Amino acid sequence: MTDETTPDWAHSFGGVAEAYERGRPSYPAEAVQWMLGDQPRRVLELGAGTGKLTRVLVEQGHDVHATDPDREMLAILEDRLPAVRAAVASAEEIPLADGSVDAVIAAQAFHWFDLDRALPEVARVLVAGGRICLVWNQRDEKIPWVRRLGALIGTQEQLRDPAQALIFSELFGFVEEREFSHWQTVDRKTIQDLVLSRSNVAVLDDAGRAAKLAEVLAFYDDYGRGMDGMQLPYVTRCFTATALDRPLDAASTDDDADVATDEPRTRPDGPDDELLIDFR
Repeated sequence: MTDETTPDWAHSFGGVAEAYERGRPSYPAEAVQWMLGDQPRRVLELGAGTGKLTRVLVEQGHDVHATDPDREMLAILEDRLPAVRAAVASAEEIPLADGSVDAVIAAQAFHWFDLDRALPEVARVLVAGGRICLVWNQRDEKIPWVRRLGALIGTQEQLRDPAQALIFSELFGFVEEREFSHWQTVDRKTIQDLVLSRSNVAVLDDAGRAAKLAEVLAFYDDYGRGMDGMQLPYVTRCFTATALDRPLDAASTDDDADVATDEPRTRPDGPDDELLIDFR
């Protein structure tokens, strides 16, 4: 497929922002607490979307700077959370100073990043010892009817395991992982919003979206829960890793170490004599 015919799934959400807000699940509070701890932190959220995770971060007292490349998605976040600082920006070009946040978090977004550009940017804005936190809601498709629903609506936004990418970037240390279970109540209306919010459905033409909705509504009606709705089970998978202290610019040598050069983009205030050992 050529660039002209390949669907731009990563930038497909703006036109379905309201459906995304209504149809997508939130994130468990205990998952956020595990990733960030009990103390308030300065948090940069990448790919914040309509603010599904942002709400939980704010409720736990964190100072959040939310970013998203889609202005329409971010507009909903700003309307719902007017006190949160927000900016239209991507993970590849973060509009923050070096060493300015304690944590960078991304929910349901890491798989869209250009990692060669994004990971150095994340490391740049973190303080020494800061952490990257990644989280995905995944439908629990061990359950047969949930697996059937997944076959209908697509799984392309499901987890891409980030551990290898983080470790081999040489910017982050060991990756910790934990899972949390929760449920989302969906009814005949919100299941349609859930479908419409899928990037693979958002890029379809009107006839294609209508056909997909008809399929899912037939599935829902066959399930037989009617107005009572149904409990859609999710597993929330969380990953965290600590940023490693980085050496000075590799182009520097012992002979010219005392010669003034352009200031490297390293985090300030890190201890000069700290020894980090990574047994990778």
